Amino acid sequence: MTLQAIHFISIGGSAMHNLAIALHKQGHTISGSDDEIYEPSYTRLEQQGLLPTEMGWFPDRIHSGLSCVILGMHARKDNPELARAQELGLPIYSYPEYVFQQSQQKQRVVIAGSHGKTTITSMIMHVLQFHNRLFDYLVGAQVEGFETMVKLTSEAPVVVIEGDEYATSPIDSKPKFIHYQPHIALISGIAWDHVNIYPTWDLYVDQFEMLADAMPRGGILVFDETDDMLDVVGQKDRPDVAKVPYGIHPHQIRDGKTVLIAKDGSEIPVLVFGEHNMKNIAGAMAVCDRLGITEAMFYEAISSFKGASKRLEKLSETPELIVYRDFAHAPSKVEATTEAVKAQFPDRKLLAAVELHTFSSLNKEFISQYKNKLAAADVAVVYFNTHTLAIKRLEPISIEDVKGAFDQPNLYVFTETDELKAFLDAQREQVGVMLLMSSGTFGGLLNGHYSFLV
Repeated sequence: MTLQAIHFISIGGSAMHNLAIALHKQGHTISGSDDEIYEPSYTRLEQQGLLPTEMGWFPDRIHSGLSCVILGMHARKDNPELARAQELGLPIYSYPEYVFQQSQQKQRVVIAGSHGKTTITSMIMHVLQFHNRLFDYLVGAQVEGFETMVKLTSEAPVVVIEGDEYATSPIDSKPKFIHYQPHIALISGIAWDHVNIYPTWDLYVDQFEMLADAMPRGGILVFDETDDMLDVVGQKDRPDVAKVPYGIHPHQIRDGKTVLIAKDGSEIPVLVFGEHNMKNIAGAMAVCDRLGITEAMFYEAISSFKGASKRLEKLSETPELIVYRDFAHAPSKVEATTEAVKAQFPDRKLLAAVELHTFSSLNKEFISQYKNKLAAADVAVVYFNTHTLAIKRLEPISIEDVKGAFDQPNLYVFTETDELKAFLDAQREQVGVMLLMSSGTFGGLLNGHYSFLV
């Protein structure tokens, strides 16, 4: 392996800082810049000696001695460091392009879809590691048993990649997953929830059509056949591409515990639950089969899978109250996660709270997509921060707008963190399960040790 000098523009991003750390540990010389770096990126970069000494953009950090520059999505087209790299004619990669460059000799497995891709990727990683298989990976969340979210080596014959449909970089609007050119692609489902990027449903679906159409001869397309739109995409005739549909893995719920039912009738207890996770397991199993993992091997490993960080993550449990956190924020995810928790604990009163935090969820025209999505909850709560609206430069929305959009009786809506905290605290003795869904922190309530919920 030839060691390189690599500069990261926007090093603080989730995938970017993990890639920087992974390459640093291989012995490459890594530098980087950013205008803002948040936790946990800040501390993790600091621990590795990779935290920029000063925030901002500094063209003099770009020089002819660099092997290449890796450009993050959060930089702008007119970034002065990018301009300097272009002047010098340096190789400029987005991180998907760089990952592809480093894995051209590997079997590339890409997990895509509107929901479930992080969990499915994590499941495959868990199973492969359980059986001591050599592989590289890129995943969108911290996974127990893995130090970083990215691993790239020269030895591993396989790389498992979580591929998303967001634009690649400020100078490349193609979705990231196109760049990986997968030999095996799994698409877990299609649910339009990126209205700020793909303003129409058809445009959003087109991205997944593009991924499927780009499959090479001899490629394998794994897809959720229970998703009506994806079934259309997956069943389309493509020369020499093997189509592998999957559905919901047979299972049963007993006393708040889920067991898988194998073909021979045997039962395998698992730590994850919900219909969506039963689909995730079926998809991961289909991919692992193509990687030489037998059913027996898969079941042996999956029984100890705890889930990816913030994906139905149990925060606390007492005999009276169980608290879960989930990354769910899009309407389809909110509905699936709420229904999953209610099905797992049908005899417990469920409080389900969702934070409107993303561009789409705070879009006044889009929030009607949340209608009835909290219907499975006994107590339904919505929180949004007016400051977030201002930061994202979105049209203001009111509590009445939210209530009208969700169209749910007895919906509690909060815009002040202290009021939300007081409400949740008062509900601790009234409900048996709390489910907190957000890609944010509910105004900081989910930072720290969750002491107010224990």
